[in-house]
Amino acid sequence: MEKSDLQQVPEFSAPDAKGIGLVETQSWTADLGAKGFDLDCGETLPELTLAYETYGQLSEDRDNAILIAHALSGDAHVAGIHSEHDRKAGWWDIMVGPGKPYDTDKYFVICSNVVGGCSGSTGPSSVDPNTGSPYGMRFPVVTIGDIVRAQALLIGHLGIDKLLCASGGSMGGFQALDWAVRYPERVASVHAIATAPRLSTQAIAFDEVGRQAIMADPGWQQGDYYNSDDVPRSGLAIARMIGHITYLSEEQMYHKFGRRLQDRDQFGYGFETDFEVESYLRYQGGAFVERFDANSYLYISKAIDYFDLSSGHHSLVEALDGVQSEFLVVSFTSDWLFPPFQSTQLTRALHANGVPVTSLTIPSTYGHDSFLLPSDELAGAVRGHLKNTQTRVRKAHAARNSA
Repeated sequence: MEKSDLQQVPEFSAPDAKGIGLVETQSWTADLGAKGFDLDCGETLPELTLAYETYGQLSEDRDNAILIAHALSGDAHVAGIHSEHDRKAGWWDIMVGPGKPYDTDKYFVICSNVVGGCSGSTGPSSVDPNTGSPYGMRFPVVTIGDIVRAQALLIGHLGIDKLLCASGGSMGGFQALDWAVRYPERVASVHAIATAPRLSTQAIAFDEVGRQAIMADPGWQQGDYYNSDDVPRSGLAIARMIGHITYLSEEQMYHKFGRRLQDRDQFGYGFETDFEVESYLRYQGGAFVERFDANSYLYISKAIDYFDLSSGHHSLVEALDGVQSEFLVVSFTSDWLFPPFQSTQLTRALHANGVPVTSLTIPSTYGHDSFLLPSDELAGAVRGHLKNTQTRVRKAHAARNSA
């Protein structure tokens, strides 16, 4: 697998010597008794386990907890490193840690792997207690609502009644929005970053092409490949390549790669790698299959497609009626997967309900992945919004205690 030397849009940040340092993923299994965990699809999971990480200390009043939700290809490892030999830190290490916008000297940060995932939480690769074998495609379909309700159980287990903030970018933003609507009294603020109230038709189409690539791979075996040497590597790599294109912008791809050739001076007149951009995408696809499960890609991408904040309501304005959180809504000019006009729609619907909103559109050429890259504007907005929210929450708490 060739690797382009022009990879300037990383999936993860490099370890920060001044960051959190060594962290450990934890695991929690909910005490569900005989009832199990009911899902929106009408089925029930007999067991529910979530992998999660925490950073910082929970305050005595338990009023400084922040839930950060990950996107499709993410996991619970949002910051720090798992070993001194790690070459890469958590996926949002630039934002989470001592002195960083989500300051772990001030806040207690939580991130959990989603239900349906493949990094320690219950998903299609988990063992079905009823059969003793991995679920595969017998795993029930999950939704963003299911993911959030599972997170709420974890937050309760940690002894937290109300989050200071629910934050996330992309699919993580879907979860943060769902928290505000589903549990209005349990969230003081929401950071909706590079996200929208629903996925566009075009984005659903890209997701479907990725799923079809996986299911067309002979190694997929109808999802029952866990005990096989033949797994859907090619299909998952192609799905990742398709998805990764949507995370970047045309301007950035042209700037980084143009039509430059990879390790050659002229066309090869064949179907090996000619262009640097081809090499880059093949590397991204190959690296992804080493850490992600193909069935989880199917399930999580479908949960993304199903999400629509206004579902069951006459309008987005009606769906947001009753929201009690303050909002920070951030978009990026070059993000064509979640374009700024979708953030504007969300902001207007919140304003129509009298919800306090800080809205920011940040100039960027990096496309959807802009929220994962260093940005003084994003860092400043997050830092200021959290400070103001915490001040408001603590003033309200002091007023109640003195009443």
